[in-house]
Amino acid sequence: MGVWLVTGSDVVLQNKAVAKLVDDLVGDSDRALTLTRIREEDLRDADSEWSLAPLIDAAQTPPFLTERRVVVGHHLARFARDCGELVKLLANLLAVVDLVLVWQRGQKSAKRTRLPPVPKELRKAVESSGGEIIKTDAPFNDNRQNNRWLKEQIAETGLRFEPAAVAALAGIVGQDRGLVVGYLRTLAGALSEESRVTADDVERYSGDPGSLAPWELDNAIDRGDIKTAIGVLQRQLLTQNPFMLLAWLHRRYQRMLRLDGAGARNQAEAAKILNMKPFPAKKLLSQVDLLGSKNIAESIQLLAEADLALRGMVDWPHDLILEVLVARLASMVSRCSRR
Repeated sequence: MGVWLVTGSDVVLQNKAVAKLVDDLVGDSDRALTLTRIREEDLRDADSEWSLAPLIDAAQTPPFLTERRVVVGHHLARFARDCGELVKLLANLLAVVDLVLVWQRGQKSAKRTRLPPVPKELRKAVESSGGEIIKTDAPFNDNRQNNRWLKEQIAETGLRFEPAAVAALAGIVGQDRGLVVGYLRTLAGALSEESRVTADDVERYSGDPGSLAPWELDNAIDRGDIKTAIGVLQRQLLTQNPFMLLAWLHRRYQRMLRLDGAGARNQAEAAKILNMKPFPAKKLLSQVDLLGSKNIAESIQLLAEADLALRGMVDWPHDLILEVLVARLASMVSRCSRR
């Protein structure tokens, strides 16, 4: 029996940690028989009310044709005000079940951008059961720890970064640490294992997506023009790594999330918050006003799911995964425009 509680405000970093943990737990076992995922859409009872019963049932079901069972519960921050059933579950977990609790907001009705803290009683229950709490956010307030965290991410790629390349990467991503994942995957895919990475390499492979103007895809999505958006994406995929394109989109929606959370009211405030020129800041702010908190949160979740899909969680071609993502993002804008 094992229990893990994965916390963090950046869904890309959080899902990366969950994916690695699940891979380690499943190992060489049959994934289809060993792994059960419970997401927000599964957390309903017979009357369509929010309920932890599906997760509890899965965690209390013995494995079938395998030695162990791995159960992953997503979007559990929805139950921040009532986690008593989770606490009881941890006290009576089967010895042959590994349980991963992912503390993330629900995508369907996230009206607030701030993630609710993990209740003390749940933290205590995890620790009392011998479990582990995994914090996935980078330590932004401590430069030494922050640099150590960045070097750990780099070490996982198997590439050898020159000191100037590490500094260049840190400069590009700034505070958006979720972008590190996309950039490093792009570099790992473009360069051979154990290659020496220079600052020029970082600049070359972390540039704007595709040979087209980088804002063409943004503009098509912002208009809710699904056909044009997919066409632009297909042309960008001819020259760009899929992870790079996903990182570009993720950065844009993270900026919207920052504006929404900060309550920016005009172009000048938006430009100051994002430390960017007024015109692009104004475009982002207009999208924030159009979409609203709930849809921005859902967009972030769609990006996180696409990230997992690109890494093998869904057996689809990479271009199809991104086409579906872009279509959903543009469709969301179209629906909001018709309100």
